[in-house]
Amino acid sequence: MSTKSKKSKPIIEVEEEDEVIESPDEYVTFKISYFYAALVVLAFGIGSLVGYVAGGRNAKTTIIQQPVAAAAPTAAPQPAPKPVIYDIETEGFPSLGPADAPITIVEFSDYQCPFCYKWRTQVYTQLIKEYPDKIRFVYRNFPLSFHQNAFIAAEASLCAGDQNQYWEYHDVLFENFETLNDQNGRVLEQAEYNKFAESLSLDIPAFESCMTSRKYKEFIEKDMEYSASLPPDYASGEPEAAVGGTPTFFINGNRLGGAYPFEYFKAIIDAELANN
Repeated sequence: MSTKSKKSKPIIEVEEEDEVIESPDEYVTFKISYFYAALVVLAFGIGSLVGYVAGGRNAKTTIIQQPVAAAAPTAAPQPAPKPVIYDIETEGFPSLGPADAPITIVEFSDYQCPFCYKWRTQVYTQLIKEYPDKIRFVYRNFPLSFHQNAFIAAEASLCAGDQNQYWEYHDVLFENFETLNDQNGRVLEQAEYNKFAESLSLDIPAFESCMTSRKYKEFIEKDMEYSASLPPDYASGEPEAAVGGTPTFFINGNRLGGAYPFEYFKAIIDAELANN
């Protein structure tokens, strides 16, 4: 065999091929190097598989629990607010009806208030008719500052009371509501209050002297101060002034703030009578 010069090749060992022996049984030959390489790869694969399986059996799974946020505390349900039962002073104030009547209605009112006038004409007379001798009605003054004639009218009614004509003059003032509630802001003159007094045959000089001396000015102011001193009502869930406007009623101490219809008064009165 002749010798040839060898070319430079990468450093890789290469096995020479075996001769192929042809035979009727069609034997297939492999390069010995391929065979060994295949065995190495196969052994490595089997080893890896066995290690994975063995390791998987012995491995412990660690579960990391995330911290759970603490639930916000649930607020305890608050009981429904109970209405305030007021103990309103009535002694020394104009009243109408039996002193021992089972029902006492105290009204804080204003002679120039349209809602007071509406209640007087639509509800008051019906109450007196429906509950004869069962209601004592007490009137207390709460003249609003923006009613130009309300305070003086309250003084006039009390001056008429000096001649035992308080409730009669009280009615005359409401009968002349349109005059008192002049939309142009007109302030009534003394002569007009005297005219109302004349219709009741009052002693006009005594009546006028009472008014011009402002005899009852302080009395009315104390009435207003008293109403402001009352504790608030929480029946609606929010604090509400006991007397925040006119008319405001207290039926055996149960507050009704506004010119409510007859049915509201009837419901409270019937409940109070049932309890008595």
